[in-house]
Amino acid sequence: MPRLLAAAILCLGFLGMLNTARAAPADPALASQVNAFVDAWHDDAAHARMAYFDKIAADGVYIGTDRTELWQRDAFKAWARKYFERKSAWSFKATRRNVYASADKSLIWFDELLDTPNMGPCMASGVIRKTATGFEIVHYQLSMAVPNEVAGQVTKLIATGK
Repeated sequence: MPRLLAAAILCLGFLGMLNTARAAPADPALASQVNAFVDAWHDDAAHARMAYFDKIAADGVYIGTDRTELWQRDAFKAWARKYFERKSAWSFKATRRNVYASADKSLIWFDELLDTPNMGPCMASGVIRKTATGFEIVHYQLSMAVPNEVAGQVTKLIATGK
């Protein structure tokens, strides 16, 4: 009987946790705040403002398009410094973004379709943590949107190292 009671309590706790973490589109007000935050983050890069890195959590991770590009925030900042010494580091404009949030709105995630002048269409996803002082990006992953029709050609180029 004690084992059954313990199992029931664990099961109820797990179900409660699932309910809290359930994905739901963010309410319009929160989505608007997140859109403004992420747009400002992209704008910081477009204008080579070092404030870009302040929007990434100290424990944040950035994954770029190259398989070597997996950084913690400070390593990413050191690597990108040379790009931020110019007038523009890189330019990403979201043409579509979907925003989702946990039930308590403390954890937010999004996916976005990006227009970039140097890589063409890209896609990205990110996770944002809401803190007492605002938002911070804890995870961001960027990928080039390769059309299925040319994926085989791209795969061959990658395999040959060209």
